[in-house]
Amino acid sequence: MRKPADITRSQLRRRTPTAAPAVRVPAPGEGKRGEQGYLGYLLRQAHAAVRLTMERSLVNLGVTSPQFAVLTMLNAYPGLSGADVARLTFLTPQTVGVIIRNLERDGAILMTPHPVHGRIQQWALTPRGATLLKACRERVIALEKRLAAGLDAKAEASIRRWLAGIAADLQED
Repeated sequence: MRKPADITRSQLRRRTPTAAPAVRVPAPGEGKRGEQGYLGYLLRQAHAAVRLTMERSLVNLGVTSPQFAVLTMLNAYPGLSGADVARLTFLTPQTVGVIIRNLERDGAILMTPHPVHGRIQQWALTPRGATLLKACRERVIALEKRLAAGLDAKAEASIRRWLAGIAADLQED
């Protein structure tokens, strides 16, 4: 069966394409990137903005936001395994393995074997790691203050509960 003459290749080549009108991409806070947007998208957009700002604030300390997350969790929960750290930081085990090797090489963390299961490696901050984390926290606290600007304590607590509740609720899926 032959194609109709109006859609043959020769016909398509001869047509001059008309330029589509330029579409203006909305800025964060506008259209679907604002209050009209899907909650999941807005959470991801906010996360991307926070992560970029955090990366920029930590760069001259030589720390990435994933490294900061690992240091934070090892400070809060000393003795975690690499697998535990991966789960807590939402990073892959492979990524955590690289981060742990680099932090260990730099003297920021120290490995100790598990007292019962010798093959499990447990990690903890060294004094150098605690000092590095303190410097990072000073910068991240400034970002946290920006995030909470304009919120009273009750509104901030409500948002924290909402976000934690989402994570807990969706964890079950």
